[in-house]
Amino acid sequence: MKQQSERLSQQSTPSRLPRRLRPRPALVTAVAGSALCALALSACGGPASADAEPKLAVSGAYVPQPPMADMAAGYFTVTNTGGGADALTSVTSDAASSLTLMRTTSDGEMQGVKSLPIPANGKLTLSTGGNHLMLMGLKRKPTAGQSVTFELHFAKSAPVSVRVPVEPATYQPKG
Repeated sequence: MKQQSERLSQQSTPSRLPRRLRPRPALVTAVAGSALCALALSACGGPASADAEPKLAVSGAYVPQPPMADMAAGYFTVTNTGGGADALTSVTSDAASSLTLMRTTSDGEMQGVKSLPIPANGKLTLSTGGNHLMLMGLKRKPTAGQSVTFELHFAKSAPVSVRVPVEPATYQPKG
């Protein structure tokens, strides 16, 4: 039995293998080196991981002067120039006791929602007749020329504070 074991171990050494089955040191080194580089890049996140983050900016914000003393609407655009999606999850303000994100359905009905998506390299637009923000329980009726402050909260990004002008009720944004 001992002789058979020695014969098997001698047969499996690289010099005893047929030439086509012998390991090639240069090939083994190249494959191992490539695998190590790939592992190192994935562990560091690589340059693509920074592009997968959302990069948000808010523009065009305004509140039309409300006809009623207890509620108003708010509009703005959140532009995402990053490669990762995000979502607007809530808005707070010192001007109202509660703010609700609203979605307008295809049949024109309004629904309160928990969040509104902001696609990667895209926009979320809150506008008249579409998605918007409802300010309820106003602490004071905002009038044209004044401003209110919104703090926008997101699923992934840090909150953004925006000073929002109050425009006349008939205001139409450009563009």
